[in-house]
Order: sequence, then structure tokens, then C-alpha cells
Amino acid sequence: MSAPAPSPLAIVDAEPLERQGEVLTDSALAFLAELHHRFTPRRDELLARRAERRAEIARTGTLDFLPQTAHIREDPDWRVAPAPAALDDRRVEITGPTDRKMTINALNSGARVWLADFEDASAPTWENVVLGQLNLIDAYERRIDFATPGGKAYTLRPAEELATVVARPRGWHLDERHLRAGDRAVPGALVDFGLYFFHNARRLLDQGKGPYFYLPKTESHLEARLWNDIFVFAQDHLGIPQGTIRATVLIETITAAYEMEEILYELRDHASGLNAGRWDYLFSIVKNFRDAGPGFVLPDRNAVTMTAPFMRAYTELLVRTCHKRGAHAIGGMAAFIPSRRDPEVNAVAFDKVRADKDREANDGFDGSWVAHPDLVPIARASFDAVLGDKPHQKDRLREDVHVTAAELIDIASLDAKPTSAGLRNAVQVGIRYIEAWLRGLGAVAIFNLMEDAATAEISRSQIWQWINAGVVFENGEKATAGLVRAIAAEELAAIREEIGADAFAAGNWEQAHDLLLRVALDEDYAEFLTLPAYELLR
Repeated sequence: MSAPAPSPLAIVDAEPLERQGEVLTDSALAFLAELHHRFTPRRDELLARRAERRAEIARTGTLDFLPQTAHIREDPDWRVAPAPAALDDRRVEITGPTDRKMTINALNSGARVWLADFEDASAPTWENVVLGQLNLIDAYERRIDFATPGGKAYTLRPAEELATVVARPRGWHLDERHLRAGDRAVPGALVDFGLYFFHNARRLLDQGKGPYFYLPKTESHLEARLWNDIFVFAQDHLGIPQGTIRATVLIETITAAYEMEEILYELRDHASGLNAGRWDYLFSIVKNFRDAGPGFVLPDRNAVTMTAPFMRAYTELLVRTCHKRGAHAIGGMAAFIPSRRDPEVNAVAFDKVRADKDREANDGFDGSWVAHPDLVPIARASFDAVLGDKPHQKDRLREDVHVTAAELIDIASLDAKPTSAGLRNAVQVGIRYIEAWLRGLGAVAIFNLMEDAATAEISRSQIWQWINAGVVFENGEKATAGLVRAIAAEELAAIREEIGADAFAAGNWEQAHDLLLRVALDEDYAEFLTLPAYELLR
């Protein structure tokens, strides 16, 4: 007897949400099912290839540019497609999740682009996944508003003043357990991309824009090729002109840093640029070189600034690569959250943000990220000073930049060491972030910084690395599981004292504590913290 044909629709397995029928239409669910049947098997193969490559790095302790793609890097003639008008000037981009208040504030922020995030800044509760899509639809239809319990109202500014949306779907490793096709869950990346594209491509074209995407956690040009094939199919399926979709790829894994040109090449008809992230990039270095010896032990995360030699090699190569191929180079995040009560803290932080954005603009970046609307004018001033009336500086080819394979992983050249304060901070931030994530919050203000899932990843990765490397801190203490458990217990007690017993009991603090210790102390390093965390998410 032959197997039954796969369902023509992705099947919803969740309690109904108000207005979900506007997002989860039969035609949209059929589109998701078709994406899943066509492309999930290739996704699976690429995830297996990640594991193979990681094993190779463990065996060799190094990385290099790919010899089999040298012809792409050496061909001087190819370029990515010209940027559409809506993405030509990207001097300031704001990031954040797609909840209703953030949607209005980000669009109104004065930034040129809003990274509407279904990934690291959004805990993937079913409500966040579906209602985030609904909020974007409502924004495009100008029927979105929001009022606080205190009566403060939020509404959209005129269309010409709004940021251009670039949506970020989840990474390839995450599945969406509430949507199934055939006998398995649909990858979260296909859900987020598919729903956004299906509902908004034509709306955006009518507004003179298009469906634009940020692609996270890409590890190879073959993964970029998969995305390109998805784009080609999706545009054909909806009768949208080829090249309407544009994608900016986050170069936030160490393996992707060696394949920047190849990634742009695979996406060249749909490519818009590359972005330089920091926390996921450092997390990727720990993950891939976790057994490569003391030369790969990172110091405290805040000590690894973009001026560290190996980070500077990465960012300068990114600018050189983008401009060589006609793509935008987008800089990293200013994560500071201004304090309404401490102007001195703000003044110091604003100076650091200004210096960081000045450096990026002078290095040749075409734009950069901020996490809060108050930082938009600071970043804009840095880029205005360099760009003037020009939309970008792709004419700065940075032909002075020559980065070797060894320089990208020259961690040992950094003049900084892990500290006991850095260990405590990793535990503090890890517990606080995970607790909020389990409540459905993906963007969390902790110690005046906007933190997302990449923060938790680098925090738990550094704890794991320091213990396994036998790091001895400046106070003579050795990084051990026992020390981490003691610090975690102290932090939990401090939180209980800070917020009160009732609020503590109502939260997810014990779960967050236990999960952090699990992924930081287990001998087997979990590929992504969000995988076991997702099993606890309700």
C-alpha cells in the first residue's frame, strides 16, 4: 500500500489566538507546506554538514578560505543587484521584536531601517510568532495603535517618515512545534519567512518597497544558496518579479567570515549587504574552537570590542568584500539603554556609542545598528559627518585591506584575560535573560544594556569554555563547576531579595538557573541554548 500523500496544508497544533485566522489562512498554510516539502530536506542536509565541519575544525584546529571557490573570489567582474531605493540609504537601523508597541516605536524612530525581529530578540512563543506577523500586516494597512494602562497612546507617523522594514526569520536550527507538515514540524525559518512574504509582498510593492530580510546565523555559502532557491520559488509562486526580495546576511559565525564573497555570490540577484554582529560571532568562535587549546580562550565578553585585532580583521574584510561587490556593509549594535534617572551614566555611554559609530563610519561602513530610539540621532550624526548627502560609501573600496585566514582567528593576540567579575556577570546576565525569555520576552534590558538570545549564548559559552580550559582568575580562583554553582546560588538569592518572594515565586527563576547550569556545565556542549530552552517555553 502506498504512503498517504502529504497534507496540502501545514497543520496548526496550538490553542487559537484572537485574529489568527488573518495570518493562518488556508492559502498561507498551503504555501508553508510547499516550502517545507521542497526545502526542509536540504535544510536537514546542511545542518548535518555543520556538524561535519565542526568535527573537521576540532581535528585541525584551524580554518581557511575555501580552495574550491577561489574562482568566485578571484573573478573581478560580478556584482550584486543594485539596491532598491528603499534600501539605498541605511545609515541608521534600529532592531527589536514585533510586539505592537515596538512596531510603532521602531517605525517612528527616525531610523532608516527597522530590523523586525522574529529571531534573537523574540522568544518564539506561538503568540509572538503569529501576532508579530499580524502587527506587521496592521502596520502596512495603517490600522495599528497601542495604549498603555496609563493612557499613553502610540500611533504611526506619516508614511514617508517611517523606517523601512527588514524582517529577520529564525535560524535554520529551530523548528516551529505548533506547525506541522507531513509527520514533522516546519522549520521556524520557513514559517517566519513564508508568512511575512505571503501576506506582505504585494502590499510592499504597492508602497514602492519590497519584502526585505535579514538572514541570521548563516554558516556557509551553501546555506545562502538554499535561501536563494527559496526566494526564487517564492517569487514565482506568488507571481512576483524575480529580484524583488532582498536579503542582508549577518556574518555572525566564524565559518561565514571565510565565505563572505561566496555568500554574496550565491544571493547576488537578491543580496543587499552583509552585517557585522558581535555576540553571536564570539559564541561561534567558542563553539567551533572549544577544544582547540588556550589560544582560543576568550576574555570577558565586554573586553572583546570591535577594536580587538581579530575583530578588526573581520570587520574590515567585511567592508572590503561588500564594496568590492556593490553591497552595503552594515555595522554592529549599540545596545545601551538610556537611564531616565542617571544622566552621568548616559553621558559616559553616549560618548562610547559616538566613538563606536564614528569608527564604523570612518572605516567605510554604510550604516549601523542601535537598540533604542534615543541612540538614533547619535548614530545618524556619525554617519552624516562622513556620508553627507550621499546614501552610502560603496565607492570606498578599501583596497588597502588585506586579511589573512590566520588573522581572523588570532584570538591570542588580544591583550585581555578572563576575570572573576566577568564570570559573575555571565552568570547574572544568563539567569536574568533566560528567565525573561521563558516568559516570552526576547529583548531584555539588563544592567542598562538591551540583551537578546545571543547574549545568553556568549555568556553560557564563556562559562563552559573557562571551566574546560581550567582558567585561573586574577584573584587566584579557578573556574570550576562548583564555583559557578556557588555564584548562581548567590545570584538567585540576590534576585529573590531584590524583587520579593512573591514576584520571585511567580517567575521562572529556578528554571532559568537550572537551564543555565545545564548548558554551561554539561560536558557535552549544546549547539544552541535555545533548543533545550524551547522545550520549556509555553
